[in-house]
Amino acid sequence: MRSVIAVALAFVCLPALVRAADFTLTSSSFADGGTLSERHVYSGFGCSGDNLSPALSWSGAPAGTKSFVVTAYDPDAPTGSGWWHWVLYDLPASTSSLPEGVGQKAGQVLPEGAVEGVSDYGTAGFGGACPPQGDKPHRYVFTVHALKVEKLEPPLANASPALIGFLVHFNKLASASVTATYGR
Repeated sequence: MRSVIAVALAFVCLPALVRAADFTLTSSSFADGGTLSERHVYSGFGCSGDNLSPALSWSGAPAGTKSFVVTAYDPDAPTGSGWWHWVLYDLPASTSSLPEGVGQKAGQVLPEGAVEGVSDYGTAGFGGACPPQGDKPHRYVFTVHALKVEKLEPPLANASPALIGFLVHFNKLASASVTATYGR
């Protein structure tokens, strides 16, 4: 009986795993596992970078994708809960890349309908890397989430990254990530 259930679960779950394996995210701004440049470092909090979001491109989104969410997260921030550097949601399903510096702060226009949420810096838009001086290099995880809904529709205008994450969790078809590091 157990083997029948295992085979049935594999039959149901395997197509989703194959779809997710085809979903990839890359960046021409940094190599996966590489180091962020000063272009992607925050300007403030003792850091003096250009505060530009990196260029991101994705492919292989699963069938049924109706929108995307892009996030940038530092799991090594000394907060007990990490640090959200970027939350960009309601990207149309036709979107497959973002140029370097896209967004409100950089002046480049977002895809129509896209919304930049509030980062842990307390402002909307991308906030670059800025780990504490002398701390080990931090990891910056850039993730694109394929969603089964066209709009997330958070109940608050300035929804926190955690609230956006909650909505993503319940609407996600697949995710793909790349990671960069930065220390000072």
